[in-house]
Amino acid sequence: MTNAPPLPSEIRDKFRHIETWVFDLDNTLYPPDSDLWPKIDARITLFLAKLFGLDGMSSRALQKYYYQRYGTTLRGLMDEHAISPEEFLAFVHDIDRSSLKPNHSLAGAIAALPGRKLIFTNGSREHALRTAQGLGLDKMFEDIFDIVASDLVPKPDPATYDRFFDKHGVNPKRAAMFEDIARNLIVPHARGMTTTLVVPKAGQVDYREAIDGARDRQRHIDFVTSDLEGFLEGLAVPSRGAPSPAGRGDSA
Repeated sequence: MTNAPPLPSEIRDKFRHIETWVFDLDNTLYPPDSDLWPKIDARITLFLAKLFGLDGMSSRALQKYYYQRYGTTLRGLMDEHAISPEEFLAFVHDIDRSSLKPNHSLAGAIAALPGRKLIFTNGSREHALRTAQGLGLDKMFEDIFDIVASDLVPKPDPATYDRFFDKHGVNPKRAAMFEDIARNLIVPHARGMTTTLVVPKAGQVDYREAIDGARDRQRHIDFVTSDLEGFLEGLAVPSRGAPSPAGRGDSA
């Protein structure tokens, strides 16, 4: 536990109806200064270099073009070149995860949340499983909804969220979503989910794409926090007569 001060009751009250807790994976369940995303990013560049016989700079430029136009490099490769998604996903997620350390505070905070917990990622299921294992979170979640389950259509496409709701029987009006990319919370908020944007701590290195780094509060973002485990600890509903749980977050 972080021993942070409790969240105000008016924030906890916004989550008391939640039955399903939904978490993005990359740069949400681990911080944006982790070396995991740069490793995946480099593998994507290498995949393009090998596929098209390009130099590093050209591969990088093509990768960013696909990402900005299609939401993921994979979607661009599939639409324009009919690339096998299995080959791509296996290659880009074949990385060293030894830098990951178990996050016992986060595991305890997630375990204390009442109801179901799910991972919803644009990455692969295998990547999510291995990453969650490295973080000591693999026992915390009921299931993983990955890019294959979404029919290879990434967030923030509205159809992908609807597939997620249907597959797992999620009532969005009784669900909360935690995500590091602001635009990925637009549809969840519109569907009735309680949304929280997870941002880097002040001064923390951020390896994400510049377009993914929006930190400002927008209408589709209910809360913003730079301390996910502290925020979740503060959402734990105390039993009658028990003291409020410790926790911390940034209300918006």
